[in-house]
Amino acid sequence: MSESAGEQPTLGSQFKKFSVFGLTHQQATPQTAGITLSNADKWFKQAGVIPKMVTTTDTSICFSKLKQKKIDFKDFKKYLDDIAATKKIPLEELKSKLINCGDPGTNHATKAVSGGAVGRLTDTSKYTGQHKERFDESGKGKGKAGREDLHANDGYVSGYKEKGSYNDKH
Repeated sequence: MSESAGEQPTLGSQFKKFSVFGLTHQQATPQTAGITLSNADKWFKQAGVIPKMVTTTDTSICFSKLKQKKIDFKDFKKYLDDIAATKKIPLEELKSKLINCGDPGTNHATKAVSGGAVGRLTDTSKYTGQHKERFDESGKGKGKAGREDLHANDGYVSGYKEKGSYNDKH
C-alpha cells in the first residue's frame, strides 16, 4: 500500500493507513473509520516521536480529552495541536515526522531467536531420561506415542512374566 511513484504521502493518507493497521479485512470498513489510541501510539513510535518528543502518557492524556475510543481525521488534527501545545513541539515538525515515517509495519518484535542457549535446549540428541523417549533417532517427535504409555488392555499387569500361560497350567 505504498504511494504511487512520485506521489508524496500526506498526513491524511498516512492517517488512513495507520487507522486500519492491524484490522482484518472485514473490520476495516468506512463505518469503522477512525484511529484508536493504540494505533496512534504505533504511528508515533514508528515516526520516532515516542519516546524522543512525547511519552505514551502524554498521548493518552490528550486522547482522553476527546472522549472517544476512535477519532476521525478532523479530531486527529485537534489531537496533534493539543500534543504540540502541551509538549511545546513545533506542529509542522510533528506532522513532518508522521508523514515521512513510511507505511505501517511491525518491528519484528516476535522474530524467532536462534543462538547458543536455544540451540542447546532444542537439540533432541542431548535429551535424557523419559524426554529422550519422545523423539525418534532423527529428532522428529513421536506425538502421542512418545507422551503416553500405550497399554495392551489384555488383563495382565506390566510385570507379569508368565503372560499367556494360564491355559497351559489348567
